Formats: sequence, C-alpha cells, structure tokens
Amino acid sequence: MARIFSGIQPSGELHIGNYLGAVKNWVTLQGEHPGAIYCVVDYHAITGAYDPAVLRARRWGMAKSLLASGIDPAQAILFMQSDVPEHTELSWIFTTITPLGDLERQTQFKDKSSKLESIPAGVLMYPVLQAADILLYRADSVPVGEDQIQHLELARDTSRKFNAKFDVAYFPEPKPLLTPTRRIMGLDGNAKMSKSMGNTIGLLESDEEIWQKLRPAMTDPQRVRKSDPGRPEVCNIFQLHKAFNGESTVAQVADQCSTAGWGCMDCKKVLLEGMVQELTPIRRRSAELDEEPSRVLDALADGGRAARAIAQQTMGEVREIMGLSGLPAA
Repeated sequence: MARIFSGIQPSGELHIGNYLGAVKNWVTLQGEHPGAIYCVVDYHAITGAYDPAVLRARRWGMAKSLLASGIDPAQAILFMQSDVPEHTELSWIFTTITPLGDLERQTQFKDKSSKLESIPAGVLMYPVLQAADILLYRADSVPVGEDQIQHLELARDTSRKFNAKFDVAYFPEPKPLLTPTRRIMGLDGNAKMSKSMGNTIGLLESDEEIWQKLRPAMTDPQRVRKSDPGRPEVCNIFQLHKAFNGESTVAQVADQCSTAGWGCMDCKKVLLEGMVQELTPIRRRSAELDEEPSRVLDALADGGRAARAIAQQTMGEVREIMGLSGLPAA
C-alpha cells in the first residue's frame, strides 16, 4: 500500500485556498490510505524574518485548523516537523549529493531571490529539506498542487542520486497525487489566494465576514451590467461554486450566469450558502478544540512519537548504507 506524506507551512488558521487546494484532499486520502503522514512544516517557516511569538501562535492555529477540518489522528499521523530532528539530519545528508545548479534553477528560489538584497541560504536549501521531509518516511505518493511539482521532481532526483551513489534501491521515487481542485485564485482574481496578498477568506470567519469579502470579489471583467451575459469559465467565483456546491447547483449557476438570468450578487449569495453549509461544522469543531486544547496537544504528541519511530528507523538504515555506523569489515 502506498505511503502518503504531505506538509503545510504554519500560517495560522487555514484559508479556503489551503483547504480546497490541499487539506480537503488530505481528509479524503486518510480514509483511503491508513497511516497517511501529515506535517506542519515549521522549519520551512523560519527562512525569513519572523516573530517567535507569532510563529508559536501560527503553529498552534494550523494544527487546530487541520484537526477541525477533519484530519483524524486515529487514521493519520499529524505532527510538527521540529519535533522530529531527523528531518534536518537527512536534509544535511542530501545537501552533499545535490548540485548547486539544480537549486538555483528552482522557480520559487528565482522568484524569492529576485526580491531580496541578501538571500538566506535556507531559501536556496528549502527544496532539499522538502525532499528530506518526504523521503524520511520513504513516501511513494505526495498530494500536491501543480505549483509544487518542480520541488517534488527534485525529491525524485535526490532519491535516484542517493540510490545510485550507494548502489542500493532504498528510497522510492515519490509520485505526485495531484489535488482534484484546480489552483484557487484570490478574491482579486489576479494571483493565487495568499494571506500576504490579502485576497483570502479564512476558514473560521463568520458568515458576515465571508459576505463582506465576497461582495466586492472579482467576477467576469466583461460583465459590466446585470443584463450582460457572463462567462462562467473565466469567473473565479464560479470556480468556488464548483468547490463548495453540488453539480445541480453548479449547472444552475452556469446557466443563470451565461444567460444573464442572475446578476453577480445573486450568484455570490448562492455561493455564500454553499460555503456556510460546509464551513459551519469546521468552525464548530474549532471552537470545541479551543475549549479542550489538550486534544490538540495529545494529537501532536502521539503523531510526533509515531513519526519519529519511522524516522529513526530510516536514519539508522541510511547511516548503515553510508558507512556512518557499524564496524569495519574484517
């Protein structure tokens, strides 16, 4: 059976882009692949300037949001990356077999480094740690969005390099499990949904807060008047309908939009209903976890122990393969 691993940075409470682009799929996969491994990758969050108090709050908020969204500790392993030091140990080992040029060609590195006067080495080494995150658990399947495929390819290449260097068939070449939901654009319609862009809807926001963000959200730019027929295929709000509403509602929305039967506000009100229906149980579970924080702590502690048991076995075998343990041959 395939072993699944995926990670998410601790940005605090989830927004609907995180939820639809990754976490909702994780919840489905944990039922199909018992023992799926999900990690809050807090080491990845320290490559730039940050406030320790804010990071602490974001780690907690992300763990709580994952549990509220449906990650079940009885089915999946959920843990903090920093609770398993073998992640950084394997990452260092992988830096010794990773060409500098491969890292400099990474799209995310080129994008981030172009905006920085002084580039932290961690920005360059980010995908090496990401490869270690995956291969530490010898995962052969990784749920990802399209924007993460290049980093996954580096993990696959790292696996091949290690196996070839030491003449073993130890690490698998992890395959992508593409998230069914297409990339979620922000409410401005100009970029991927991101907190830094201010174009998100938080998973735990109230109905009124969601509506205040939906009302001005970008729709089809060519639909100026209510009487103008719309183009659902280019409307970001329509993509959210497909994520939050059933097929019959989506078909109705497409018809009413393309025939100018509804205005954009009518369309957004129907979207709000679908969002409230799906998000209300998540908000309720989050409130329950606020009342019982020990449930979050216990889930992370149990997950950390389970993850570290696997990680320690991997590192013991890796050290043996590399000649870093054991006695010399007689």
